[in-house]
Amino acid sequence: MLHNDPITVLTHEVVGWRHHIHAHPELAFEEKETARFVAEMLRSFGLDEIHENIGGTGVVGVLRSGDGARAIGFRAELDALPVLEKADVPYISRNEGVMHACGHDGHTAMLLGAAKLLSHTRSFNGTVYFVFQPAEENKGGSMRMIEDGLFDRFPMEAVYAVHNWPGVKFGTIATHVGPQMAAVDNFELSFEGLGCHAAIPQLGDDPILAASAFVQAVQRVVSRSVDPQSALVVSITQIHGGNVGNIVPKTVRLQGTCRFFEPGFSDHCEMVIGQIAEGIAIAHSLNAKLDYKRGYPPLVNTPAASAHAIDAASTVLGRDNVTTDFSASLGCEDFAFMLRAASGCYAWIGAGDVGPSEGLHGDRYVFNDAIVPMVLRYWQTLAEQVLPAETREGAE
Repeated sequence: MLHNDPITVLTHEVVGWRHHIHAHPELAFEEKETARFVAEMLRSFGLDEIHENIGGTGVVGVLRSGDGARAIGFRAELDALPVLEKADVPYISRNEGVMHACGHDGHTAMLLGAAKLLSHTRSFNGTVYFVFQPAEENKGGSMRMIEDGLFDRFPMEAVYAVHNWPGVKFGTIATHVGPQMAAVDNFELSFEGLGCHAAIPQLGDDPILAASAFVQAVQRVVSRSVDPQSALVVSITQIHGGNVGNIVPKTVRLQGTCRFFEPGFSDHCEMVIGQIAEGIAIAHSLNAKLDYKRGYPPLVNTPAASAHAIDAASTVLGRDNVTTDFSASLGCEDFAFMLRAASGCYAWIGAGDVGPSEGLHGDRYVFNDAIVPMVLRYWQTLAEQVLPAETREGAE
């Protein structure tokens, strides 16, 4: 039951839900207990419909008010990360080696809070879909939901999401039209040859030498193949080869990642990386095999939805506390698939300054519960402004 100050009362509940979810983290597409908890809570709020097992373990709650035909969606994530938690909190993960190190527990709990708040107020005219998606972390859970008919079954004019963002000033929200997060492609490359004893290198090939040449040469993709004003990062993240101290191995394997905002860079990076690898392989009398994997697209906020998000954030915090002029992140975000399929907007919620080991994906990361009331007000205001109650049939 909500009382005189519903946000204050609800905040305590939301924090309790977050701590429960945090203590019971589950990895991508394994979020069965988390999804069950979400569905049970939505039922207890009296939502009109609850749909489960969408795209795996996804949940969608449907809340209608008035006679409006318009609909919007709010999205949060269910999954945790394969991280051994070292945070000093009483609700530490009970599932060793799995941790909510990115704040998805907070996002889910806050969206549950918004569902409860709006189910009591019904202060909008239309439909709000509460989308709880699985597998945001590198597994493409939003795409699985889309393939399972998310936008066909729950047609919405726009979909919105938030993410807590350590390092952004507390009490602020950052969002803007256009790219806010980067696309990510990953690749694996192997150089294969004969191998040989280290003392008689003339009898074999040297894939380690080739791999070393590739690590340097691949930066040509960034420095010489695209406009220098374009955002593009190519990073080699793993090299594996050999297991004996005096033997040159037959094979060396590398892994890397490309980050960019321009979608056409996917094809470009694959082509140029392949050319560089093949050229180095020929120069070293080796074979090269490239497996280039397209990942998340860039996350691009659309104009109309971004305007609504900025207006709602400004109403809650004041326009001076809404940042629209900032550099986009070369990190990636699964919500990009939803924004490729529909209009929408993604916003960073300022979580304040933290130490480097307490940042996102760190084993000592702690979600800042103080942002909860701000986000609850943001979700409520967004629903009320995009789907205004005064547009109901017969309203004066």
